[in-house]
Amino acid sequence: ACTGIENIDEAITLLEQNNWDLVAAINGVIPQENGILQSEYGVETLHGPAYGPTSHSAAASSTPSSSSAFRHVVPSRQIVERQPRMLDFRVEYRDRNVDVVLEDSSTVGDIKHILENELQIPASKMLLKGWKTGDVDDSTVLKSLHLPKNNSLYVLTPDLPPPSSSHSGALQESLNQNFMLIVTHREVQREYNLNFSGSSTIQEVKRNVYDLTSIPVRHQLWEGWPSSATDDSMTLAASGLTFPCHRLTVGRRSSPVQTREQSEEQCTDVHMVSDSDGDDFEDATEFGVDDGEMFGVASSALRKSPMMPENAENEGDALLQFTAEFSSRYGDCHPVYFIGSLEAAFQEAFYGKARDRKLLAIYLHHDESVLTNVFCSQMLCAESIVSYLSQNFITWAWDMTKEANRARFLTMCTRHFGSVVAQTIRTQKTDQFPLFLIIMGKRSSNEVLNVIQGNTTVDELMMRLMAAMEIFSAQQQEDIKDEDEREARENVKREQDEAYRISLEADRAKREAQEREMAEQFRLEQIRKEQEEEREAIRLSLEQSLPPEPKEESTESVSKLRIRTPSGEFFERRFLASSKLQVVFDFVASKGYPWEEYKLLGTFPRRDVTQLDPNKSLLEVKLYPQETLFLEAKE
Repeated sequence: ACTGIENIDEAITLLEQNNWDLVAAINGVIPQENGILQSEYGVETLHGPAYGPTSHSAAASSTPSSSSAFRHVVPSRQIVERQPRMLDFRVEYRDRNVDVVLEDSSTVGDIKHILENELQIPASKMLLKGWKTGDVDDSTVLKSLHLPKNNSLYVLTPDLPPPSSSHSGALQESLNQNFMLIVTHREVQREYNLNFSGSSTIQEVKRNVYDLTSIPVRHQLWEGWPSSATDDSMTLAASGLTFPCHRLTVGRRSSPVQTREQSEEQCTDVHMVSDSDGDDFEDATEFGVDDGEMFGVASSALRKSPMMPENAENEGDALLQFTAEFSSRYGDCHPVYFIGSLEAAFQEAFYGKARDRKLLAIYLHHDESVLTNVFCSQMLCAESIVSYLSQNFITWAWDMTKEANRARFLTMCTRHFGSVVAQTIRTQKTDQFPLFLIIMGKRSSNEVLNVIQGNTTVDELMMRLMAAMEIFSAQQQEDIKDEDEREARENVKREQDEAYRISLEADRAKREAQEREMAEQFRLEQIRKEQEEEREAIRLSLEQSLPPEPKEESTESVSKLRIRTPSGEFFERRFLASSKLQVVFDFVASKGYPWEEYKLLGTFPRRDVTQLDPNKSLLEVKLYPQETLFLEAKE
């Protein structure tokens, strides 16, 4: 009630800094004339009317029964040693940070003198910015500013040329960074956390805030912009905003034609009024153009490139432009959108193996919805949402801003999901976009599990995604079980088919082997028969060519030969002693023992007769008058 501090955390911090001494804590944050005086000896509790200004004499004349703002904490005139309060400052200058620690009795000029030694910059050239209260000069005592223990300041040196290389490098790095702007809507006491890239302009921030608050840009009254942010076309990286978070406050101007000078007189904090106000828009209503048309949907559509070309022939090319435009607006941390037709997204999500299937998330964008920027920047681009979608979903997107694209999607929706879902989307109002459809593939159809509208939070969006995943996981487990059973049956059938094929192959090989063996036997039999026939023919020919056997009473010399076969049989024949040995060979061959295969051996002495000259007579080879020979097969 005395200090105006409503934040309990700040109050506890002040008490802790003063060892829970209530008088000392209040004395540190309110002017001395508000009821508590600090003497050169210590702190005195003054009794007087609550919250009213008092004097030392008034305190001396007051009685204990009189009304007082505080109860008597310290006895009168008791000397209390007051510990000096230390303040921590982190001062940023270009690419350097300097930490400064001072007593609260020091002045702003003391900080500049310390920075002059650290940064080698004359104190007269410094502009020390970042104070949370009114204008500050070098003689201002820090205690009078009621600062918290930890403070962040930054130094501007407009009169000094910036170093080209380091400044351009730092600026380029800032352009690639994302700034979190915490914007408080003063009238409704509501905060918005908005992410913008460093390359975004102040004008883009104001236009996006119009989408959220319905306050036209020319009627916006801002507090919290750095003093260096003098032009709405300036990028956030160059405006001097505190990185990574910066607090701003916006409200509606009481009069649409209020000038900038009037606005600056009303605001005690560092603030700026949009450069968009002025004569350019004063007479807009006279031409039948209201604030919504001039500063809302129409200007929004004009200032942004379309997310998707109208009447795009190829859905893949349209999704490429959508992804590029989405990244340029909201940064690179966003869901990975599937590039291709909706049918291809179905194929990717639903028609693989059961273990590889995913849910399909369809994001329907609408540039004319006031919820789009918040939904995209704060929810769809949240790291937790992006990670969860990438792991469990195939994400496909479409822009519903253009009527032709809207009609095309409704046609696809009717074809794939049925007329009921298409009618549900058709009846959605613009301010209910963007939409997030969660689709689960089933055996016979595709089921829409959830339709999430844009007026949600990150936690609620995550919970609904997880709820859809629970339903999908249960269905996926059943599909995996069915697929495993089906694969097991197919494996058994394949094994049976393979065994049957191998059996058929073995039977066929066996049959072919038998046929080959029979063919070989037949061939050998034919050869044998031919050989036998040939032998028989030779034998008959030799038998017919033999000279007649001489009779026993022949007057010529006759040699009688007795021949023993390998089987033990004997056959005898008479030959003229003058007959050649070849005649004996022919006789033996006529009996089936050709001399090429058998040799004819004599007994006494043992000799191989077939080695003798067949042209000699029997008398010459001493096979006269009689001889016993035997046949032996050659090796």
